[in-house]
Amino acid sequence: MNNAYDGLVDAGEERHWAFGTGFTAALSGVDRALPADVDREDLTAYCLMLGDDALILSQRLAEWCSRAPELEEDVALANIALDLLGQARLLLTRAAEADGVACDEDALAFTRDEHEFRNARLVEIDCGPGPGGDFAATIARLLVFATFRLALLQRLAGSRDPVLAAVAAKGVKEVAYHRDHAAQWTLRLAGGTEFSRERMVAGLDRVWPYVDELFTTHPVEARLADAGIAVDPAELRAEVDDVLDTVFAAAGLTRPEVAPLASVNGRAGRDGVHTEAMGYLLAEMQHVHRSMPGATW
Repeated sequence: MNNAYDGLVDAGEERHWAFGTGFTAALSGVDRALPADVDREDLTAYCLMLGDDALILSQRLAEWCSRAPELEEDVALANIALDLLGQARLLLTRAAEADGVACDEDALAFTRDEHEFRNARLVEIDCGPGPGGDFAATIARLLVFATFRLALLQRLAGSRDPVLAAVAAKGVKEVAYHRDHAAQWTLRLAGGTEFSRERMVAGLDRVWPYVDELFTTHPVEARLADAGIAVDPAELRAEVDDVLDTVFAAAGLTRPEVAPLASVNGRAGRDGVHTEAMGYLLAEMQHVHRSMPGATW
């Protein structure tokens, strides 16, 4: 090799790290056929719920890139965001397959309007590095979400839908790290200075009103859980509470006494009803795609 760039392109090698091409697809070898008795509309909605959770939190975590408290944390949060983005891509692709329309993951991510997103409101609120944001609140949200997501994926790995099962099995390993990372930071902040502890307590107070929504069973989740496709989130509450209480006890923290955020006429994030922060997030996330529709590079 004459220089550092000789290995980037090799006529005899199809895989090119620099360009992200030629690698085996993530779902290669997985049966993509829909279970014969599944309701396609329900499966589409469920994949959007799980995919949108991952996509929107990935966007929020990416906001910390170059702005985290230390360089190592820049890398850690970016990697967690990429893990979630990878899950989102697979789940949105499955949603498009189930829906049977001519769209792909990019169209679902960048051309839907706010009311068409099905993520829980916890992942969209602004805990970023800008005005009103806070690193401790970001950690508090990641701790809650990763604990919930891990419990869900562990059960979803047994889904009758082969794609959901494959995505869950892969995601378990990723989200286990996310949960551990958030737990370590919770202990670090709560056990640091008086100020860092105050911020951790305030961060938990900030995200706690959005926690109950994670465990509120949507009719789509209930129907698909009965069919062996999905997981009823209400069944995860005890396990998630046990994990969080263990972390709180180790950190010398108590569960926040904050009232849950109310739904709007019985509708919340899973129904496309979001907080004010969601519109601003989508405006930034979708700007390039909407400004140059159909562009490729």
